[in-house]
Amino acid sequence: MKKGLTIAGSDCSGGAGIQADLKTFQERDVYGMSILTCLVAMTPEDWTHIVRPVELEMIRHQFRTAFPGVNGIDAVKTGMLPTVEIIETVGELLAEVRPAHLVIDPVMVCKGTKEPLFPENTKAMIRSLLPLAEVVTPNTFEAIQLSGLPDFQSEDDLLEAAKRICALGPKYTVIKAARIFDGKSVDLLYDGREPFWIREEKVATAWTHGAGCSFSACLTAELAKGAPVREAFLTAHAFVRQGLIHSFPLNDHVGPIYHKAYAKYGA
Repeated sequence: MKKGLTIAGSDCSGGAGIQADLKTFQERDVYGMSILTCLVAMTPEDWTHIVRPVELEMIRHQFRTAFPGVNGIDAVKTGMLPTVEIIETVGELLAEVRPAHLVIDPVMVCKGTKEPLFPENTKAMIRSLLPLAEVVTPNTFEAIQLSGLPDFQSEDDLLEAAKRICALGPKYTVIKAARIFDGKSVDLLYDGREPFWIREEKVATAWTHGAGCSFSACLTAELAKGAPVREAFLTAHAFVRQGLIHSFPLNDHVGPIYHKAYAKYGA
C-alpha cells in the first residue's frame, strides 16, 4: 500500500482541505495521513471563514510522527499554510527529509472569498516551498500572485505565468484555468520546456468546493503510485471533472465535488 501525506488545513464542512485530500487518497487507493496547519469554520449566515492556525510546535510534532515515525511515505502535498511562520517551518521540515514527490498547492483564498487569506504569504511560499516542489498547482488567482503578471487574458498569458513560476524552482507547473475563458476550461502542464494543454467544455455547475484540493491530492496519489507527472496530471483532471459533473449543494452557499464519481461513473 502506497502512502501519501497532506499538510493542510481542516475544512469542517468536509468538502476541501484535509478532508478532501484524505477522501481523494482513499479513492485512489493510497493510504492517507495528515498534518493539520489550521482549523477553518464558517458562519452559517453568510459562510464567512474563521481561520485559526495551529501552533508551530504542534506542527513539528505532527511532522515527526510522519518523518521518521512512519516507514516509507511515498508522496507529500501541501495545502493551506496560513502564516509566514508556518510556511517557513513546513519548508524547513520538508527540506530536511526531501520527500520523493512533493506537490505544492499554494492555497491563497478560501472558496467563497475574494481576498487573499494572508497576502504576505506569497513571498514566503516562493522562498521556502517552490524550490522544493516537484509540481506546483496554482489556480489562476494564485498563478497571478506567484508570477507577478497583472492579469490573464489568453493562453499565452497562462504559459508566460507557468514559465515564470517554473523559474522559481518547481520542476513542473500546473495552472488550472476554469474561470477566465467563456464556456471553456483549460488546464496547463508546463515542464520547463514544452506546454501540455487540456481544453474542454466547462462543467456547468456552481458547486466547485474542493476542486483544487482534490486535484492536487489526486496528482499526489498518482505520483505516490509511480505514475509519470503527465499521466498523474491527466488522471487528476479526469477525477475532478467527474467530481464536478456530479457535484451537489450543502446549502445555499457552497457545494462540494463528489469524490466517488470517478470510480462510480468512470473517466
